[in-house]
Amino acid sequence: MTAPGRHAHLRLTDEERRLLEDTAFFPAKAAIADKVKRWLTELRDRLRLEAETGRFLAPAGTDFQQGQLVRGEHLLEFPYHYLDCPKYFSAGEMFTYRTLVWWGHHVVFALILQGPRLARYKANFLAAYDQLADRELALLMTATPWEWRRGDDYLLPVRRANRDVVAAALAGRPFVKVHRVVPFDHPAIVEGRLAEEGLDTFRLVAPIIRED
Repeated sequence: MTAPGRHAHLRLTDEERRLLEDTAFFPAKAAIADKVKRWLTELRDRLRLEAETGRFLAPAGTDFQQGQLVRGEHLLEFPYHYLDCPKYFSAGEMFTYRTLVWWGHHVVFALILQGPRLARYKANFLAAYDQLADRELALLMTATPWEWRRGDDYLLPVRRANRDVVAAALAGRPFVKVHRVVPFDHPAIVEGRLAEEGLDTFRLVAPIIRED
């Protein structure tokens, strides 16, 4: 005979049972995922054309055409989709513009840079500071570039009023990652204009990686 309460920790709550029985969620999730894929594919197409308009301080072999579209389920237990375009990764070197759509959280447009050109990226950042400041950008301050949460523990806002603070932080960074976080209620997301917003953000941060 099974002891009373032996499986109490396995019992479903009313809410958990309701979710288990839900026949609408997964079809809706599939429809949303399809739209997100189309957003990111459109953004990739626009970034391809943008790459043809300038010269960039990019490693040889950087992919400005195909990029990489990824879909996963477990970024801090939440689903995600991302596009890397342009894209270059190797041991000790990174050059990518990543657009992350993170379920339950937000969208992030991020320029990620590391490697032998890092000093030039930092110099370009400071030279273009007035263009970058007060435009919803922030410098990631964590030890890893693979942090996507928002908040004071992670991001240092790029503002005219704190230029000295940002410059000091930038000087000691082993990589540069510039974030722009966009909430899901932003008009660009509500209206299906993620590709347009992503391109505008890339153009905003492009002075950091442009070759004179």
